[in-house]
Amino acid sequence: MINSGLSWKSHIDLLIPKLNTATYVIRSLKQLLNLVTLKKAYFSFAHSILSYGIIFWGILNYSKNIFKIEKRIIRIIKNVDSRNSCRSLFKQLGILPLQSQYIFSLMMFMTKNRELFAINANVHNFPTRSHNDLHLPNANLSVFQKGVYFSGVKIFNNLPADLKQTSHNIYKFQKTLKRFLLDNSFYSLEEYYNWKENAFS
Repeated sequence: MINSGLSWKSHIDLLIPKLNTATYVIRSLKQLLNLVTLKKAYFSFAHSILSYGIIFWGILNYSKNIFKIEKRIIRIIKNVDSRNSCRSLFKQLGILPLQSQYIFSLMMFMTKNRELFAINANVHNFPTRSHNDLHLPNANLSVFQKGVYFSGVKIFNNLPADLKQTSHNIYKFQKTLKRFLLDNSFYSLEEYYNWKENAFS
C-alpha cells in the first residue's frame, strides 16, 4: 500500500525511474526477442508499474511524464524514431495509451463495486435520457471532482449506450470496453469526452 501521506505527484516521481529501468530492459531485449515476446516483456516490466494505482493518479496533469515514457517504449518495440506518432502503434500492438488505461482501470473498479454507485432512476423520478445513468453528485471542490467517485461516474456516463448496458456482465463489459478503447486510442480525457462528436464528424 502507498503511504496515505505521500502525494500522488510524489508517487509518479517514484514511478519514473522504475519505468526508465523498464525502458532500458526492453531496449536490451529488442535484439533478442520477437514482437510477441517483446509485448509480453512490456506487460511484465512496464505495464505492471504504470497501471498500479492509476485510478488515483491517472487524472493528474503530471501523469504526462509517465505517458512520455510509455510512448518511448512503444517506439522501441516498433523500432521507429521519436518523430513517428504512436497512436497507430498502440492500436497495432493492442496496448492502451495511459489515459485509455486510466479509463479502463477506473471503469473496471466501478463495475466490480456497483453497490457504491446510485443510478438517476433511484434518485429522482424524472424520465430523462439519462434516467439509467449513474447519479453524478454535486461537487464544488476540484479535489472531489478529480477523485475516483466523481470522475468514475462522469466517465461511465459518457460511454456508448450499448457498452453501458453490458456493465452487469463483468467479463463482457471488460472485453467490449477494451475493444472500444483500443479502437479509439484516447490520448486524453478531453478526447474521450468528445468521442461522440468525432464519431459523427
